[in-house]
Amino acid sequence: MEEIPAADSGQSKEEVEESAFGSYAQFLPDSLPSDAGSGVPTLLARINSPADLRLLSPEQLPQVCAELRSFLIDTLAENPGHFASSMGAVDIIVALHYVFNTPDDRIVYDVGHQAYAHKLLTGRRDLFKTQRTLGGLSGFPNPTESAYDTFMAGHASNSISAALGMAIADKLTPGHEQRKTVALIGDASISGGLAFEGLNNAANNPNDLLIILNDNEMSIDSNVGSLHKYLSALSTSLRYNRARKKIYDFFRTKGYIGDRGKGLILRFNNSVKSLVSRQQNIFEGLNIRYFGPFDGNDVNKVVKVLQEIKDMKGPRILHLHTTKGKGYHQAEADPTTWHAPGKFCAATGQRIKGSSDNRELWQEVFGKYIVSLAADNPEIVGITAAMPSGTSMIRMLKAFPKRAFDVGISEGHAVTFAGGLAAAGKHPFVAIYSSFLQRAYDNIIHDVCIQNLPVTFCIDRAGLVGEDGVTHHGLFDLVYLRCIPNMTVAAPMDAPTLRNLMLTASRHQGPMAIRYPRGKAPAETETPAAPAPLTIGCGRIVTRTPEARVALLSIGEIGNEAAEAVRILAEKGIKASHYDMIWLKPLDTDLLEQVAAGHDLIITIEDGALKGGFGSAVGEWLEARQAAHPEAKAPRHISAGIPDQWIAQGSVAQLRAIAGIDANSISQLVTANIEPAI
Repeated sequence: MEEIPAADSGQSKEEVEESAFGSYAQFLPDSLPSDAGSGVPTLLARINSPADLRLLSPEQLPQVCAELRSFLIDTLAENPGHFASSMGAVDIIVALHYVFNTPDDRIVYDVGHQAYAHKLLTGRRDLFKTQRTLGGLSGFPNPTESAYDTFMAGHASNSISAALGMAIADKLTPGHEQRKTVALIGDASISGGLAFEGLNNAANNPNDLLIILNDNEMSIDSNVGSLHKYLSALSTSLRYNRARKKIYDFFRTKGYIGDRGKGLILRFNNSVKSLVSRQQNIFEGLNIRYFGPFDGNDVNKVVKVLQEIKDMKGPRILHLHTTKGKGYHQAEADPTTWHAPGKFCAATGQRIKGSSDNRELWQEVFGKYIVSLAADNPEIVGITAAMPSGTSMIRMLKAFPKRAFDVGISEGHAVTFAGGLAAAGKHPFVAIYSSFLQRAYDNIIHDVCIQNLPVTFCIDRAGLVGEDGVTHHGLFDLVYLRCIPNMTVAAPMDAPTLRNLMLTASRHQGPMAIRYPRGKAPAETETPAAPAPLTIGCGRIVTRTPEARVALLSIGEIGNEAAEAVRILAEKGIKASHYDMIWLKPLDTDLLEQVAAGHDLIITIEDGALKGGFGSAVGEWLEARQAAHPEAKAPRHISAGIPDQWIAQGSVAQLRAIAGIDANSISQLVTANIEPAI
């Protein structure tokens, strides 16, 4: 095999590594243990960059893949992460770095679930044990972390569009015309609308983009939709593609075909092929050359195919079949559970349970009660976007399979689909993670709120989510929903309030959003009261302390930190009242008037962005009150929440402490501001 040289960037290896980690160094641990004598397998220990990988012979690559999988098993057993997807993609990633001249050639990942082998091959093996921890590596590709991470990869379906932009930019940049760009996208991600938009535009401009479809017939839960069924049956001959290319090149050199006629000829060829094979190829219908499918877990086969097609001109797609969880029997047998299994015993595959905490997860509270609501109200339907297990909409899918829908990674479609259902008399409950609902913002405005349709948005993973980090925190929903006319926005502090809000929403004749966090809800009494509808825009008093000069106003689950802060302050002899506002829109202005009239200091607390959120809403109301009644008492107001900056990964407790919204931080904020100003 001809050796592929390392990237000629004009930098030394040390300079490349410094540039890769320089901007991220402040977040990394001061020291990390060496691999010397630590049992790191032979070949993997020699690979500190893809250039080292390319020094190996093709016969050594299967061993590299085996060692990568062994390393992932041992590491992720202790430090949990996205397991099954990364195990399945090992062979593809090894082949990509072996054939292409990274980082000069670019690999653009679609979602980072599959990219752990990429991190291990690009100088981060020693740091990998810190992934998804405070100050450690991100769980996803992140350009601030490494020169090999070409684009942010936390949300699905963006790789084709981003990679197409890079490929066309290279065509427009002198000296970069031969640079290669590869988009690696999963079969679930390619069902997203943005991926189709990228595919549709890939043949419209000169580019040499290579799209690799990692087809493991899974997302997190089982794939849904017509495209999944299509991919399961698709097959096209590499020999056919070679023959077609030779015929095209012959006619082009003879002057019979020009660039303007290329599309027409390709479409004609595709039509003939479909007639002969009795099989339509959706990709070739878009004028994207198609190769495959091949075994994506055969590293040498993938290398061979990549070497044959890497220098071809024009957009093309390589279809590879892989097994999610490849190399670990338990993960192959149950890829949904092993998508992110938590800690486990590497030797036995037994998952290690956490503490004996019997509290219910917030999504389980939702999942159980949506079934109860649906049993009483036949107009209720459920919708989720590829997260039936994560949102617990799976319960509705099982109980009422004709009234519940998993639409795949298609958040915009989910919302507009819900609008259509609501316009025809149904009441949809749409369960989507906060950070993913951002992708459907125009749909919320145009297809639901303008028409004032009765759609309930159950926004899971709102607030700081912890180890998944910056791309997954749900920090903006309060802000981006509050400003929409007709939208009602609420957040429960506990499980009974969530059920009450869901019941309220089921009777509300307009759009309503209910946001709740990741993790476990506060413990309930053994016999919680039956759910009851709430008065929209009416908060509640958690603690009203006589003679208290400080009032804590919270919205949502973060109110439990405020309640603990009240207890801490009481131990210090400081009296504070606490109000659970429940509703961001409409605000409980009657309760706010009581608070403003009776306290000297108001501190608002939210697990969301400060700018434009709950604190901003209260501040705006206080300013309007003072303008209308200048003689009225004007309490000081301080907002606690997520500052105007990106928050990296860490545990929820760690990140809340850093943001200043945990109980200790809140109590310290009160103490620092109660004297001498009050």
